[in-house]
Amino acid sequence: MPKDGHSEEVEKEVGQAEGKLFTHRSAFSRASVIQAFLGSAPQLTLQLYICVLQQEIMAARSIFMVLSLLSIVYGALRCNILAIKIKYDDYDVSVKAAAYLCIFLWRSFEIATRVVVLVLFSSVLQIWVLPVVLLNFFGFFFYPWILFWQSKSPFPENIEKALTRVGTTIVLCLLTFLYAGINMFCWSAVQLKLNDPDLINKSQNWYRLAVYYMLRFIENAFLLLLWYVYKTDVYLYVCAPLLVLQLLIGYCMAVLFMLVFYQFCHPCKKLFSSSISEGLLSCFKYFCFACKPPKATVPVDKADLKSPDGTGDDAQASYKTNESQNGNPHQSVSSNA
Repeated sequence: MPKDGHSEEVEKEVGQAEGKLFTHRSAFSRASVIQAFLGSAPQLTLQLYICVLQQEIMAARSIFMVLSLLSIVYGALRCNILAIKIKYDDYDVSVKAAAYLCIFLWRSFEIATRVVVLVLFSSVLQIWVLPVVLLNFFGFFFYPWILFWQSKSPFPENIEKALTRVGTTIVLCLLTFLYAGINMFCWSAVQLKLNDPDLINKSQNWYRLAVYYMLRFIENAFLLLLWYVYKTDVYLYVCAPLLVLQLLIGYCMAVLFMLVFYQFCHPCKKLFSSSISEGLLSCFKYFCFACKPPKATVPVDKADLKSPDGTGDDAQASYKTNESQNGNPHQSVSSNA
């Protein structure tokens, strides 16, 4: 390389090319996530709903549903890997095959059971589908904004220099829209934090993870209970209790593979301030403490009231002596009578 300054220019060009390549790869990862949850997830739900109403599964439709499910799982897997690379950007992260397998099984069980629960519920209570979906969606849509307003941070202006305040607001709304769409079907590995310059929460919050899966399990169980109560003749040849049990066990299997991933297969598990087992244990202790009824006041025994110098015993003995000498007033009244 020449020494008259050309080497620095070439180095800058190579650095800019690497930065553009990294940006394009990140954009591709985000695009795959968007395509999976805003394209394949509604398609899978709709196709499964049609199969339930028609009481038949055609070969072409079943292949299409399997491809849609794999597309959603792939998008969730890319979301997990993207979250790891964003949170641990300063480290050389290499994800092993065991980690990919755990993420794949975790997301497959989670998304499949969630879609089946929504389809079963919508097939018997069509009127209540929209309130359930809107409650889930707007809850996750406004959650990052509520945290942002509580932090009282200034409005983020450094997303893109060319964007105005209105354009920045639209971008943030689209980002929270995608975040809500992901959380409708599964846990979003990328957690938003609007008061952060990168808009990503890089801390590992086990409490939020535990609360999400506990509430989602309760919601799925409640929707399955409503389906079991209001099921129609369409499910005449279906063993309803067995199906409910299989779906609940399937969701528990998703949680199990998630715990295995974070405990044993996470590429940066040594950087955790606390393991997921410790975090969940402390979380469960907190919930048990919150749900524990207050202790009743324990009656104090007479033996506990004894004074150390024995004055309590002397007082009690003198009281009994005076009572025996004076006699019972009721007895004296009756004898006089």
